[in-house]
Amino acid sequence: MASEKGVMLLDFWVSPFGQRARIALAEKGVEYEYKEENLRDKSELLLKSNPIHKKIPVLIHDGKPICESLIIVQYIDETWSDKAPLLPSDPYQRAQARFWADFVDKKVFECGGKLWKLKGEEQEAAKTEMIEILQILEAQLGDKKYFGGDIFGFVDVAFVPFTSWFYSYETCANFSVEEVAPKIVQWAKRCMERESVDKTLPDPKKVYEFVCYLKKRFGIE
Repeated sequence: MASEKGVMLLDFWVSPFGQRARIALAEKGVEYEYKEENLRDKSELLLKSNPIHKKIPVLIHDGKPICESLIIVQYIDETWSDKAPLLPSDPYQRAQARFWADFVDKKVFECGGKLWKLKGEEQEAAKTEMIEILQILEAQLGDKKYFGGDIFGFVDVAFVPFTSWFYSYETCANFSVEEVAPKIVQWAKRCMERESVDKTLPDPKKVYEFVCYLKKRFGIE
């Protein structure tokens, strides 16, 4: 078992990317030091640890920084491999899990941002895109308990943080996730039954308050 000595996470409370790392660490039972970053005044530690992108999250393990959330989750899975495996052992299934986590990475966050940043026809186009994304993910989930089957895994960790943003997406763009992708909502509820998820994800209303703050800050009304 890898040493848990000197595990630190640089993060920001509402970040779905940082939440991925927190959920993975909780699933593995890894003790770590949490450092909340001020993204308007980034710490020297963050800038030194992630000089390329200068973004959270950053996992620092025994003084060595690991950046980018999906890479961090894979690192956690490989480093603390004795408990709660997140990626399948089968190479093909592992590749599929990485594909769908990458799909979430490339699609959900960017499209979700459009829902609260844009208006009119542009927002409607983004809403149509988001509904399509959710329905593609719902088709992939099918009737399974989790994306990988009966075991909570890599794709679930990648996607579930965005469920706390659903209320903001719905409120800003006037649609219902439950109406367009009911199986995704049921899956999210199953995930929330896990302590690792329940203790990590913020209240959706708090996320919406943060979105309203951003809209005001950027002059989006």
